[in-house]
This record gives sequence, structure tokens and C-alpha cells, in this order.
Amino acid sequence: MQVNNTHHTLSCFSSLFLCFSFHLFVGGNMFIENFKVESPNVKYTESEIQSVYNYETTELVHNNNEWIVKPKTVKYEFKTNTQVPKLGVMLVGWGGNNGSTLTGGVIANREGISWATKDKIQQANYFGSLTQASAIRVGSFQGEEIYSPFKSLLPMVNPDDIVFGGWDISNMNLADAMARAKVFDIELQKQLRPYMESMVPLPGIYDPDFIAANQGERANNVIKGTKKEQIQHIIKDIKEFKEANKVDRVVVLWTANTERYSNVVVGLNDTMENLLAAVDRDEAEISPSTLYALACVLENIPFINGSPQNTFVPGLIDLAIKKNSLIGGDDFKSGQTKMKSVLVDFLVGAGIKPTSIVSYNHLGNNDGMNLSAPQTFRSKEISKSNVVDDMVNSNGILYEPGEHPDHVVVIKYVPYVADSKRAMDEYTSEIFMGGRNTIVLHNTCEDSLLAAPIILDLVLLAELSTRIQFKSEAEGKFHSFHPVATILSYLTKAPLVPPGTPVVNALSKQRAMLENILRACVGLAPENNMILEYK
Repeated sequence: MQVNNTHHTLSCFSSLFLCFSFHLFVGGNMFIENFKVESPNVKYTESEIQSVYNYETTELVHNNNEWIVKPKTVKYEFKTNTQVPKLGVMLVGWGGNNGSTLTGGVIANREGISWATKDKIQQANYFGSLTQASAIRVGSFQGEEIYSPFKSLLPMVNPDDIVFGGWDISNMNLADAMARAKVFDIELQKQLRPYMESMVPLPGIYDPDFIAANQGERANNVIKGTKKEQIQHIIKDIKEFKEANKVDRVVVLWTANTERYSNVVVGLNDTMENLLAAVDRDEAEISPSTLYALACVLENIPFINGSPQNTFVPGLIDLAIKKNSLIGGDDFKSGQTKMKSVLVDFLVGAGIKPTSIVSYNHLGNNDGMNLSAPQTFRSKEISKSNVVDDMVNSNGILYEPGEHPDHVVVIKYVPYVADSKRAMDEYTSEIFMGGRNTIVLHNTCEDSLLAAPIILDLVLLAELSTRIQFKSEAEGKFHSFHPVATILSYLTKAPLVPPGTPVVNALSKQRAMLENILRACVGLAPENNMILEYK
């Protein structure tokens, strides 16, 4: 039996009321398509959702060798603009595996494309996307758990409506780039080709000092001039894209080659003033990704870094904070690292002590070829190596101060495996009474098919966050989130956080943070999983 568009009122344990329509499936599983919160703390207007939210936390006081923990409640007000804009997304590295895969995937979903594989008729979908393919619990009804799509929490851009554009150092059109990437089935490529042949990337910024020498043969579509002229060129491109496609908002995301780390030098890129002056002097140590980010910050365009290099040098972060322009990153968290952030969190939380973590990867796409250069591999090694730090530091019973598991990351380029990356991990831990436990994982991850939905989530959540404002009871006026977008941490290996903010890599905490912020915007309490109503 399936019941459609049936309206009910649900009384939750928190005394909130949810008005919704749902589907009831055989077996008792209920899934709400959409819902509306009815509460004295929530108000819906034509253009906004306004909510009052009591944030419960704790503060610690150290007094006479004793720690005092004090529960604390702070009242916040949120308001979310519900007018969803027409969104343009410009990708740096549009013609790469990730860019062509995401663009083709969105077209396939928009056009309702299906294709034959050796197993079945495959329908286009957004599997792997947190916003489009995951659900949140909203309550219970007659003893059954009720879930709703993550995207139903707040009004979000429909991915099918996104207009794509971007830059690439190769002038290959998106249809040929898709064929070169060898990610999609041939039958799907044939159906997508008419849509993608006319899509040609704009010239990109190319600096051979920052990527592997083996990328040089691709570089036939580059922006000439000084670094200041290149920034001005990027700004012009963004304005023309916005005007030509009549989009209301643009988000820019770097999905191009991993760069080597930039040297952070006093007087060069350590402050906003020094960085801008260094651009005027055409200093060599300013990377292409930093130039794109500078162009976006100067124009108040959200910029997300999907690669592991230190695009956001201190001077750029200072400028973004001054301009209140959203920046986020670094490095997509897709397969192996996501597993690591789950497994180590589980082990440490269970009182088991990881002592050695060894990760081996081999892949054969262009990202792997670029990472075969030592200087670019080092950027990836850094982003992968720090993902367990907060979990290790959370348990002083297992680890002495300064103690850390041996953590080794290896990446090798093997052309034959193409985009189908192999990841092998060995986790060795100390257990009860000096025992040892070893867990070995083999993870075959279709690299771009995991990364593309993450890119989608990053741009959708970045856009959404620009429509949310809030204030505490002690503040006089509403303001946006901090421009260094911690809200995107769930999707990145090396989360960029505001100065003084703790870095959290544990995946469950990152997802809970993101979900609970959006729940607060509609006046819903965090999901506490206590289910006291049944006890």
C-alpha cells in the first residue's frame, strides 16, 4: 500500500508540531517528502523562515585544582532567505575528470536519461550527494521512525537548474573531455555528447612551477599577462558568465590539478596588505589557485578549494574576513579518507588504541599522473595525514601528550586502473592486556563518481549558507556565518576553520554539526537519539 499527499499532525517529544505529507510503504517505513514546523519559535513569511533557538552547551572553570562544568544556554535567532536564486557554478579545471563527470551527471538527471549497462537499465541519480540522496530523522509516528530528505530542511537550489561554466588549461570541449576521462558508460556518453559538445572551457591560469611537468602538454588554453592582469581576467570572466546566463549568484570551485604548497613568507603573503602588494609586484610564489581565490574574494563570490594545496595563505584569509566573502576547503573527502575518519573515530571512541595507520593508493587518472611529482604529492600527503589528529587528541586515556599513531600515506600512478582508484589500509591497534588488533581494508573507489556529488553538495551548501543570518541574544544585529565556512567540513579532508576554532575531522560530528545548524534554522532541536518517549 502507498498513500500519497496525506496530511497529518505529529506531536514530537519536544512538543513541536510537524505538518507534512508522506509515503507509507509496506513494512511500515515512512518517508516524508516535505514538512513544515509549527511552533511559537518559528515564523514563516513570504521571503524568510525565522526561528528562535536555545543553544545548550557547557563552559569550564578551573578553580583550585578542580574543574567546574557549568551548563549554559544561549538564545539565538535565525532568519533564512527562502528565495532560491538561479545559480551559476564555475569550475576551475572544468574539462578534467571531476568537471566533465559532474556536468554530464547533472545533464543526465535534468533530462531523465537512462542507459543500458551489462546488468540493467540504469537511471540517472544523485547517489553520493548528502543534500540530494540522504535523509534526516524528524520524529516518530505511531511507533515508526519518520525520515525526510536532507534537502527538505531548508529551500535549496535544485541541481537540475544549475548553469555550469569554468576554466581549463586545455581547450578540449566537455564531450571530448568526458570521453578522455573514461568514467561514464559508452551508452551514456553517446546520449550526453549533443549537450556537451558546445561546452568549451575558458582559458585558465597556468604556472608550470606549481604542478607536475607532465601537465605541460595539456596547456594549450592559458591566460597570459602578469598576476594582477590574470586576476582582472578572471573577474571579467565571472561577470560575463553571470550576465550571459542571467544567473543571480555564482559559486566558484577549484577542481583542477593539485598544486605544490606555496611558501608562506613574511612580507609576501602573510597579511592581506602584503599579499595584494605581492600581486602588484608579480611575485612568483603566488599560486594560480590563490589568484582565482583572490579574484573571487574581491568580487564577493564564494570560492571553494577542492584540492589539498594551501590556496588560502594567511593574507587571503585576512582579506576574505575583511570582505566577508565565503571561502571553504580543502580537498574533497571522498573514499579512503572518509573511511579513515569513521574507523579511527570508532576505535578511539571504543577505547581501542590505533598505533599504526598505513594507507596505500594507486590510481591512473590525470590526478594520479600529476601527483607522481614529489612536490604535488606532498600537498596530498599533508591533507591525508592530519585527518585523525582530533580523534587521537580526544582520548587522554589512550594517548600521552604528544603521542600519535604512526601514519604513512603512499600514492602511486598506475595508468591501467584509470579513474578506478585502489586504496589499501592497515590499522593496527593495542587492545586489552597488551593484545594487538589489525584491520585491513581494500577500497576500490570510482574517484570522479565519488567526487562529483561532493562538488555538488559544496556549491549548494555554500550558496545556502549565504542566505542564513543569525544573532545571539547579546548581539544587536543579524550577521552571516564566519566567511571561513566551517559548515562545509563534512565534505573536505582538511577543513578550513576560522582562527581559534578547533578542527574536527570525525565524520559523525561533522555531519551532526551541519544537520543541527540547518535544524536550528527551522526551530528543531538537535537529534539526541535518547528516545525517552519510549522509556
